[in-house]
Amino acid sequence: MENKVISELTHGQTSVAFDDLDISPIKVSLDQFYGLEINDFAVSVAGTALWIAELQANLETEMIVTRTIESLPLSEGSRIIQGNALQTEWSEVLPPEECDYIIGNPPFLGARNQSAAQKAEIKTAFEAIGATRNLGNIDYVAAWYAKAVTYMSDHKIRAAFVSTNSICQGAQVANIWHPIYEHGIRIDFAHDTFRWANESNDPAAVYCVIVGFSKLGGQKTLYHYPDINGEPEVSHPERINAYLKDAPQVFVWNRNKPLSAVPEMGIGNKPIDGGNYLFTPAEKEEFLALEPAAEKFFHRWHGSQEFIKGIERWVLWLGEATPTELRAMPHALERVHKVRELRLASKSAPTQKLATTPTRFHVENLPKGNSLLMPKVSSERRRYIPVGMVGPNDFCSDLVFLVPDASYFHFGVLQSRLHNAWMQSVAGRLEGRFRYSAGIVYNNFVWPQVTRDQECEIAERAQAVLDAREVYSDATIAQMYDPDHEWLYPELTAAHQALDAAVEQAYEIEPGEDEKVIVERLFQLYAKAINGLR
Repeated sequence: MENKVISELTHGQTSVAFDDLDISPIKVSLDQFYGLEINDFAVSVAGTALWIAELQANLETEMIVTRTIESLPLSEGSRIIQGNALQTEWSEVLPPEECDYIIGNPPFLGARNQSAAQKAEIKTAFEAIGATRNLGNIDYVAAWYAKAVTYMSDHKIRAAFVSTNSICQGAQVANIWHPIYEHGIRIDFAHDTFRWANESNDPAAVYCVIVGFSKLGGQKTLYHYPDINGEPEVSHPERINAYLKDAPQVFVWNRNKPLSAVPEMGIGNKPIDGGNYLFTPAEKEEFLALEPAAEKFFHRWHGSQEFIKGIERWVLWLGEATPTELRAMPHALERVHKVRELRLASKSAPTQKLATTPTRFHVENLPKGNSLLMPKVSSERRRYIPVGMVGPNDFCSDLVFLVPDASYFHFGVLQSRLHNAWMQSVAGRLEGRFRYSAGIVYNNFVWPQVTRDQECEIAERAQAVLDAREVYSDATIAQMYDPDHEWLYPELTAAHQALDAAVEQAYEIEPGEDEKVIVERLFQLYAKAINGLR
């Protein structure tokens, strides 16, 4: 980078002026680089790599300024120090008043993969900046942010870390960034989610963000990746919030109840049956040939994959079968015995207790009316998370969320581009895929205040989306919502466009407006809603 500056200063021409003035053109030296690294071998490698880099850069400089750069003798010692960065006082490595920039690529470890010692390090780092909330549920990399805040204090330092994308998504955002923002820190620049693969023969891909932050202000820069494997779009928004959006600085905390007056969202059913109650179509047909009386106890089974990929599965629900009915179905009763034995053999006391009611599920959610089905995980490539409507005879697994007693109006709003923009802004991710949640996404979503006519119009447009899916009943949801082939389903595309327009008008947004405007509006409504609760 320094050599590029020198080239600009000399207008791309060779120069001898530096020799005449006896002034070295080089202002960057290894004396300006300090580091902390936990691995002793990596410390040695880093020191050697820096020396090699200096020699290479000096050779390039010599070609620009046509003078010999004295590279030898090498610096007496590397300033890369071996130590745990979360246990070492950074001020002992370099006093903060002498520091300009902090950069790093801290370890990526999710909350479920951390040792007790690592959890303690996170706790210490965040307690130092006054945070005490939900410290057991944040990524290891976040501790470097807290440590940097303590070190930076009021000094003129900018920092940036390569990080797991989860620190800017889902429930972690408020847990991590709220205490950081309380210290006056703001995000200066960011790369939102991109896919980073190493160069080994067996490359491992991780989904990363890069976040730069300080108290110093200045122009903001956002690198947005429409394709997480591609190149970014660069913009200079007025602000970048903790979700890496150009939107108000608010924090979406996990919430047990919806902010708006809408039905509550729950999970589907969790059998804990060892597969004894689940059947493919062929298995169901074979079973009914042996046990025809069991037919009335079968229900269509919908999980995330079953709904999206059109996989047909069935569940045998004997929860309300009488003892007389069970004794009359020996093959069904045999499966009940197997489930009972499976639960009794479990090491979990709650599961053992479930053995007393082997015909029932561990978690049961069996609405009497129509319900919305929301897959818990959906591909980031889709323009929408596809939402389903199921009736009372359909049973759903715990891999989907259910909104019981939902109307077509509820379906329409949740199936809209507008709700999808909110989900993409605040939801967590599983690798690159979006991970929906009731506590963060659904319960914090602010529903529109609609007139009766608006509600009816959204409901009609929602029904049109469902009708359009039926036009292509030979295609799966995955096929219809594949962004590369959605042009094959023009009726569905048109129905979605009409639904989007109706929902956006209900939010007083011009239909077809840029998604940035939608996200900003939704964050504004959220901020107003939570302020009204205080």
